[in-house]
Amino acid sequence: MFRKTALAALAASTMLAGAGLAADKPGEGVTVRPVIQPIAEEVFQHRILFQALQDLGYDVAEPEEVQAQTLHLALGTGDADFTAVHWNGLHNTFFEESGGDEVLEKVGTLIDGALQGYLVNKAAYDAGVQNLDDLKDPAKAAMFDADGDGKADLAGCVPGWGCERVIEHQLDEFGLRDTINHNQGEYNAIIADTIARVETGENVLYYTWTPYWVSGVLVPGENVEFLAVPYSSLPDGATAETTFNGKNLGFAVDSIRIVATDEFLAANPAAARLFEVAKIDINDISAQNKLIADGEDSSDDIDRHVAAWIEANRETYDNWLDAARAAAK
Repeated sequence: MFRKTALAALAASTMLAGAGLAADKPGEGVTVRPVIQPIAEEVFQHRILFQALQDLGYDVAEPEEVQAQTLHLALGTGDADFTAVHWNGLHNTFFEESGGDEVLEKVGTLIDGALQGYLVNKAAYDAGVQNLDDLKDPAKAAMFDADGDGKADLAGCVPGWGCERVIEHQLDEFGLRDTINHNQGEYNAIIADTIARVETGENVLYYTWTPYWVSGVLVPGENVEFLAVPYSSLPDGATAETTFNGKNLGFAVDSIRIVATDEFLAANPAAARLFEVAKIDINDISAQNKLIADGEDSSDDIDRHVAAWIEANRETYDNWLDAARAAAK
């Protein structure tokens, strides 16, 4: 009798331990397929989420790397499960083109207060170039002529990112084709040339966004300034809040969200809840991006940045995991 009782107790204990393990690792046996852009400065926030998913028991596949438009299409066709680089306003067209709410869902707000816009060096701003519309004046446009054709050279947006649609639309809408060239290519190369020109005292006109390391070097309010636009006008008749601190920047004052497939979210309540509650301060992203710009750009460096962020935000991070585990019960 004693032996039977002991065996029963041992079995019950083993079952409870197994149940505890299952509750602690609700993603056990599930592989998650992320898709990201080939941009080093967007890896950090993804890897924080990858670590959280792994702590919940999920296996995380090597991310597929494609540009924003293709990234959304991969989600819409079921070739990936989630991304954490969806700009809520900027990428909404991509979201709709990829199936929208029928197959995808925007989950939570990972990063709030993301900005985009056109900027010039402070000397040019103080000289009277304060609105994109000012560049209709050929004399003012020529201040930013880098190649000798008399037109302003705008260091612009990579095709496929989404920002290029806004810029191309606004150049037409505001009647600026005759005085501005939209230079597109590898962004880091273009912006490196822009920074070098500022350092030699030349005028510059460029597009950028936050969070990103560029605004730690070309600092709005110090050596550069955001331009206003004549009025709000976005592609396809879209509407959004484009004013920040009293200035109409022309781009949606945005947030960066997670987009996942409906199928994945329905099958994985723990991951769904993680995506809902996870939030990262935009200044933390910019600070990490500056480390990359300063040479800490290897995969091991980024893993170290992720580990440091988790330790510095341990209570917040553990709360994410607790909420995810509770959702799976």
